[in-house]
Amino acid sequence: MKTKKIKCPWLIPGDKLYEDYHDNEWGRPVHNDKMHFELLCLEGAQAGLSWITVLKKRAAYRLAFDNFDPEVVSLYTEKKVDEMMNNTNLIRHKKKLNSCISNAKAFIKIQKEFGSFDTYVWQFVGNRPIIGKWQSMHDLPTQTEISIALSKDLRKKGFLFVGPKIIYSYMQAAGLVIDHTVDCFLYSPNK
Repeated sequence: MKTKKIKCPWLIPGDKLYEDYHDNEWGRPVHNDKMHFELLCLEGAQAGLSWITVLKKRAAYRLAFDNFDPEVVSLYTEKKVDEMMNNTNLIRHKKKLNSCISNAKAFIKIQKEFGSFDTYVWQFVGNRPIIGKWQSMHDLPTQTEISIALSKDLRKKGFLFVGPKIIYSYMQAAGLVIDHTVDCFLYSPNK
């Protein structure tokens, strides 16, 4: 008989999309600039909503945002934003949509200054993931000193929708911090 794998308790039981995200993406270290940009945009879109809401719209976001190419997104006009505001497959929040455009411009500046966004962001965790040792989801922080520092620096560089809680969530998604609970089959103290 096959034993059921224990997973982080934030999962919606039986939701294949959520389970795939947990099993194959969340907490896996990201070193691809386009994926960093995508996660920053999606985490900003999530503000005030649940992650599953955004996850279900992810394919539509990839299509609407030209696969999250920051060079392309940085050139979007008001007309493009108006088109997205009429797209029922997106979260139609004008400030959040516009933030992706201004964030694309700031993202490109960081790439030019540091060689890549990846180089820039990983320095905040000493270039290796921080492994949590959380017994339950109630133990997990919603922000940390590092997410506060990264948030502050991103805002100084012109980013929007990058508060410390959004940034901590981004850090979890991008594997800068690995917050699988200790009973989760993906937890490993030695990553």
